[in-house]
Amino acid sequence: MGVVKLFVQQKCHKCPQAKEVGNTLKDEGFKVKEYDIQTADGMAEAAFHSIQSTPAFILEDSDENILADFRGEIPTPQEVKAILSGLQD
Repeated sequence: MGVVKLFVQQKCHKCPQAKEVGNTLKDEGFKVKEYDIQTADGMAEAAFHSIQSTPAFILEDSDENILADFRGEIPTPQEVKAILSGLQD
């Protein structure tokens, strides 16, 4: 099915809306990993993906190949589902 990596931080005015999208996707059965870039784990993952602004969404297949990314913008749940819908578990 793939994975949605969501990068957020406390002082981001768009991040609450991004978290809502992440929660909607979780509720629909998608695997969403949320990273706060102000924590050590979040900072390390953000550095690996060269995340420089939040919110950011990285969509990966089960082999961790990046299918799409949204940096500084918030995709709709429908956009994310359309990208991940063709993946097999």
